[in-house]
Amino acid sequence: MNESLWMVAVLVALLLGLSAGKAWERYKLREGRWIDRRKARESLLYILGLNFLASTQLDLAIEELTTAARIDGDALEIHLILGNLYREKGQVTRAIQMHQQLLQRPKLTKLEQAYVLLCLGLDFRRGGFVDRALETFTEVLRSDPDNQYALLNLEKLHEEQQQWHEAYAIRQRLAALADDAQKPKHQAILAFLETQLGLQALTRTEGTKAVSRFESAIELDARAVPAYLNLGDVQRQEGRLDEAIATWKQVIHIAPERAYLVFDRIEAVTSAQGDTERFPALCHRLIDANPQDWRARLALGRHLATRGQPSEALDLLFDSLVHNPHAMSIHQAIWQALAALGFTEARVQRYMELTRDAVFYLDPHVCMQCRYRSTELLWQCPQCHEWNTFVEERMTSAEKSEDDAP
Repeated sequence: MNESLWMVAVLVALLLGLSAGKAWERYKLREGRWIDRRKARESLLYILGLNFLASTQLDLAIEELTTAARIDGDALEIHLILGNLYREKGQVTRAIQMHQQLLQRPKLTKLEQAYVLLCLGLDFRRGGFVDRALETFTEVLRSDPDNQYALLNLEKLHEEQQQWHEAYAIRQRLAALADDAQKPKHQAILAFLETQLGLQALTRTEGTKAVSRFESAIELDARAVPAYLNLGDVQRQEGRLDEAIATWKQVIHIAPERAYLVFDRIEAVTSAQGDTERFPALCHRLIDANPQDWRARLALGRHLATRGQPSEALDLLFDSLVHNPHAMSIHQAIWQALAALGFTEARVQRYMELTRDAVFYLDPHVCMQCRYRSTELLWQCPQCHEWNTFVEERMTSAEKSEDDAP
């Protein structure tokens, strides 16, 4: 686990522990029973433990909180924090044992029991005990039907098992609990789930049902890029080529930064139709609209190279390199064009000048949620399982001088 993800996990554990303590205290007061919680919270050990926790010094935090727990054995919130910390450190068995022991305490309120069960479910999920995690989160919902943490974790478990119908039903419950400000986020996730249901239908050769799912995804979220991509693919397979192109062009309209996802598709279909002008015209429009668009230049350069115009292609590829000197895909296309032109000295020198300080990489994408890296764009992160969190990580572009003309 990298440092950023580790910090996020620790802070989540801290917030969960503190929230549990606050909620527990309010619940007891409503029941008319007074228990002095100040003993634990005013303890220097407890305060030191939280300070170490906030500074990600987990071993020291565990040491101080363990000592505080011995002094005040009834302090449920301290034991919850400790259990969560053991889980985040990978000591899942110890976390499970600690949370199971908390469940054996007499006179736990429904709220306390639900929260301990939630932590236990997280332990099971972290340990890979899927069935036990599903059972535990379901038990939380029996006593607290609107527990959003339990619902969210249930949804993620179903997604990991590719049980898209179940995940969709749970996301609908979460959407019903959300306020108006959160509705668009839930609609977007429902659209991703609809798209997965469409892909699942395609594996069963149920084309009509798949189209219906993709169209439903677009109705839920007009910016559902994968729905447009897959809908266009189905239309292409059915021979509706103009409809497919129109569908893919919607991606360019709603998400210009994702336009490159349809380049190969549109180029292949227009070439099959015998139209040699449509794709280059599209690339030129994108370049005119966004002079920084290196992918459109790369696509057009490749297109020209395959049609016997390596010199024109190389000019575009060099221009693309100025805007993103680190993308390996550009360098590969340039070498192909240089080879076709016989590696003329002037062009090779131009290439060397542009790449003097470049560090090559394979167009990496990084998850904004957990910093997981991928060489390709993913719609769902395989590490944190969040939707639509990947962005392309870019380094500083090369500076273009006035006498850079080839």
